[in-house]
Amino acid sequence: MTTPRRTIPAECYSCLFGQLDSLVNITGMDEKQAKSLFEHAMRKLLETQGEGIVAQHLIRSATDHAALLLGNTEDFDPYRQIKKESNDIAMAFAERFSNSSNDGRISLEEAVKVAAAGNIIDFGALRHGSLDIEKELASIDGQAFGCFDMEPFKSRLGDARRLLYICDNAGEIVFDRLFVETIARLHPGLEITCSVRERPVINDAVMADALYVGLDTAAPVVSSGSVYPGTLLEETSEAFRRLYDEADLVIAKGQGNFETLLEEADPKLFFILRIKCGRMARLSGILKGELVLMQGGGQKTR
Repeated sequence: MTTPRRTIPAECYSCLFGQLDSLVNITGMDEKQAKSLFEHAMRKLLETQGEGIVAQHLIRSATDHAALLLGNTEDFDPYRQIKKESNDIAMAFAERFSNSSNDGRISLEEAVKVAAAGNIIDFGALRHGSLDIEKELASIDGQAFGCFDMEPFKSRLGDARRLLYICDNAGEIVFDRLFVETIARLHPGLEITCSVRERPVINDAVMADALYVGLDTAAPVVSSGSVYPGTLLEETSEAFRRLYDEADLVIAKGQGNFETLLEEADPKLFFILRIKCGRMARLSGILKGELVLMQGGGQKTR
């Protein structure tokens, strides 16, 4: 496990404050509370100058401060209703998609594409209210891949005994379930474990979301111990790190996991996501808006 360089580039600031604005609107904060939330985040950035921390740290800190302002507990989940709606829409779409396929079965390639396209359900990269989930899901078949490392993925999958599947967002985990079910059907001897976040943050999936969509019927689901919208390995649980170390293949879904696991540069890692911002486009070498199935260690890191 490498120790990644921690920094928040200036170009990420506008997105971070956009997320705070969404949090203010979703929770119905008053003027005084909203100012306190923004001032809290600005102090964090001024104190550190964005060094020694990453965006995920700031988002966690702001979410905790919002809970404090609103008199809620640390398990405060401001996106709970939005996540439920995302899960419901995705489950309805997945049922229609499965019914249109042969005996409800899809190929491994189709499952990868659906899992990747499902990564559009991300209120961390898109402001709440700017995403039409139903419209986006309806266009899955037309989504373009900027990188599709399918052959090395199939090779690793064929040799693997243990697979760790690191989930990302609510709603999206419905398509993760389809993907995991397909993998389990094609590789019945494979030991698969799925992981979700330990505590609510943005619209990332937690255990309650996994159980709601039936992900646990496809494979055992555990908490990674991560309280961030991503996977900072050194800040996950000991049990999760053991699962990661012992896995022959790791699938990491979404931009948050891509950003936090990028420097691992491990060929057993495969990232599946949609590229949603200019910075991630430069890091991956893939155009913004395109889908990715990318083996770790092969991406650009400029």
